[in-house]
Amino acid sequence: MSLFSVEIVLFLLAITFVAGTVNGLAGFGFAVVGTMALATVISPALAVVTMIVPILSANLTLLSELSTDQLTSCGRRFGPLVGSALVGTVAGMALLEALPEAPLRVGLGVITLGFVATQQEAVAVPELGADRGLSLETPGAMVAIGSVSGLLFGATNVGVQIVAYLRSRDLSHSLFVGVVAMVFVGINSVRVGAAGLLGLYPTLAVFGLSVLAAIPAAAGVAAGSRLRRRVSTPHRRWAVLGLLTLIGVRLLAGGLGIG
Repeated sequence: MSLFSVEIVLFLLAITFVAGTVNGLAGFGFAVVGTMALATVISPALAVVTMIVPILSANLTLLSELSTDQLTSCGRRFGPLVGSALVGTVAGMALLEALPEAPLRVGLGVITLGFVATQQEAVAVPELGADRGLSLETPGAMVAIGSVSGLLFGATNVGVQIVAYLRSRDLSHSLFVGVVAMVFVGINSVRVGAAGLLGLYPTLAVFGLSVLAAIPAAAGVAAGSRLRRRVSTPHRRWAVLGLLTLIGVRLLAGGLGIG
C-alpha cells in the first residue's frame, strides 16, 4: 500500500500521536511503538526513515524537563555515549537499504517481542552494571555500548539498549526522562541530515510527510506528560506491553508470509 494513500497517512498521524503519548508517560517508547506499528503496513526501511523527524520532535518536547545546568552536566557525563552512538547510527543507516524486507520485518518483530519479554517480572534480566567491580561509566565502556546500540538504532529505530543503560545509572525519573531525550535529540538531529545525504528519503514528499507527522508526535508527548501523574504504573505498563505484543506478532506474521 502506498505511503500517500489516505488510509496510511491517517494511520501515520494516529500512531505518532499514540507513540508520543506513550513516550510522554514513560519517557521512552516512541520509536518502538511508532516504527514497529508503521512497519506493519509499509516497508520496514521506509517506516524507519519516515519516523526519524517525529522521533526528533517527540524528544525535543521532553528535553524541556532538563534545566540548563542539568543539560550541561549530563552532556559532559554521557558525551562518549552520545558521540559513539552517532557514529554507530550513521553506519546502521548506511546498511538500511541493503537489508531484505521480509527478514527485516521478522527481525523487528523479534526485537519488539524480546523487549516485551524483558519487561515481564517473571523474566530475570541482569541489570547493566550489576557487577560492582565493573564500571560502565568509563569512556571506553560508554563508547562500546554507544557504538553497538547506535548501529541497531540506525537500522531499526530501536534504542532500548541506550534506554536500559541510562536506566541503570541511578537517575531520578524526571532526570532519566530528560537525559533520554537529550541523547535521542542529539542522535536524531544528525540522522535527519544523514538520511538526506544517503538518499534514504525516496522523494521530497516523503520527507514532508515525516515533518507533518512530527506535529501529532509532539502533541502526544504533551498529553502523555500531563497524564504521567494520573495513570498508575501497572496500568501504564500493561497497556504499553499489550500494544507492543500485538505489533510484534503482526510484524512476525507479515515477515513470515502468514496472513
